[in-house]
Amino acid sequence: MDREDKIAPSILSADFARLGEEVAKVEKAGADLIHFDVMDGHFVPNLSIGIPVMESLRKVTRLPLDAHLMIENPENYVETFVKAGASSVSVHAEVCKDIPAMAKRLHDLGARASIGINPETDVLRVLPFAEHLDMILIMSVHPGFGGQQFIPEALEKLRVVRRELDRRGLKVDIEIDGGVKLDNIAEVKAAGANIFVSGSGIFGRGDYNRILHEMREKLSRTRTEV
Repeated sequence: MDREDKIAPSILSADFARLGEEVAKVEKAGADLIHFDVMDGHFVPNLSIGIPVMESLRKVTRLPLDAHLMIENPENYVETFVKAGASSVSVHAEVCKDIPAMAKRLHDLGARASIGINPETDVLRVLPFAEHLDMILIMSVHPGFGGQQFIPEALEKLRVVRRELDRRGLKVDIEIDGGVKLDNIAEVKAAGANIFVSGSGIFGRGDYNRILHEMREKLSRTRTEV
């Protein structure tokens, strides 16, 4: 089943001294949503941004804010992030004790529910609960730092997840996050992804209009092969 392709620039790679301007530029260039990485220094070995930044961005963009919580104890924070402006929230299967309960809570808050899995995590950690979700997030780098190289093994995970979702007739998005750039975005679409997070593949690359246009062109010429 075909899904709408969406490009999600990750602000982890943006110029934080001009963050509002950077978001405005990618919005004007045709981005579909803004990917917002939250790191706590425990679940991943890095710290990033949080509630005040999301509240500020919510005031300057009309695009959906896609909160990716790479944190321990996400159940303590999801409501705060939704209230701050998150349209969708991804929590990680590795720290989510009850995926159906988390999905219900996010839906009750009015947000899209997503579960992410790290490169070393088997897809069976999330697939049994897919009917409760709006999106599954496949990490194609080890979370914690931007600018990493795409892990090729993520392609087979995409294929497995897409085949299973299609077999069950579930209209669940698959988001890919990590090392997605112009030179591989078609390959990851062919493997089954339809939401494409790209940080260093967009920010700091010059003309955002050109980059997003070229990404969109590659996606439009590519069919999912699974």
